[in-house]
Amino acid sequence: MDQTFFLEQQNMPTGALYVVGTPIGNLADITYRAVYILKNVDGIACEDTRHTSHLLNALGIHKPLLAIHEHNEIEAAHTLIDRLKKNERWAYLCDAGTPGVSDPGARLTHEVQHAGLQIIPVPGPSALTALVSVAGQINPNEHHGFQFLGFLPLKGKERIESLRQMDKSPISSVFYEAPGRVVNTLLDLHREIKDPLRSLVIGRELTKKFETISYLKIQDIPSWTQSGVEERGEFCIILGGAHKAALDSVQIDTEVQISLTKLASLMTPYLGSKQIAEIFSQSALMSKKAAYELALQVKTPPDGGA
Repeated sequence: MDQTFFLEQQNMPTGALYVVGTPIGNLADITYRAVYILKNVDGIACEDTRHTSHLLNALGIHKPLLAIHEHNEIEAAHTLIDRLKKNERWAYLCDAGTPGVSDPGARLTHEVQHAGLQIIPVPGPSALTALVSVAGQINPNEHHGFQFLGFLPLKGKERIESLRQMDKSPISSVFYEAPGRVVNTLLDLHREIKDPLRSLVIGRELTKKFETISYLKIQDIPSWTQSGVEERGEFCIILGGAHKAALDSVQIDTEVQISLTKLASLMTPYLGSKQIAEIFSQSALMSKKAAYELALQVKTPPDGGA
């Protein structure tokens, strides 16, 4: 039985907004349902009419277009609501992927909802779910969820706080990054994430011809960024959740610090500072840098060895 049978069975009420997911780079990812909806609505609202025109032309679809983007979303939403109240069917598209997922659309659907009109999701591609699906088991401690952060704050206290919250999170953190900023963001992660063995998955140009997916640890970031990262294209990044031992060490108290110092002292006759640091960091007791500084501290008498 071909797809036409299933498509013709779906309900397409009038006076409804159809929020349609579209390809994030590979046009072959468009769904049969999305094409059917776009062919049968009265008009299409979109983030960028030029971008959407290219998609529609490729599909052989010609409809009235209405631009709704972050700068006019509220005003244009009410124009669209007026059309819906006349029992028209309209679709909304962002430039790529699923609207409202780190793209314009949330305020539009909020306004349509408060107008008492129906909103119908037409699911489609998303860089978020695409990368999560191939990330593997990167959450320790039997945690299976993840948090989506959109784009991180660009600078200031908000950015630092966001990175530190990821450092403490037992679940994965997924976020997007723009070309030109990805290397600095990765180096920020290397500085702020205390556990060097935290998993990291980096997706670039997902679904496109030059798609790359890299599986790293936090400790691999400096060498990876120095190897000549291709910064063109959009990035999606997943930071695995924190191990329980690492979470416990974030809240380390004075008594525990004393115990670690004693442990390092007991090891110093038999192991070098680098070996002690490696053992401590592999056990997620503390970062390798902190462990190395501790090992040097216990090897050096307070008076400098006199």
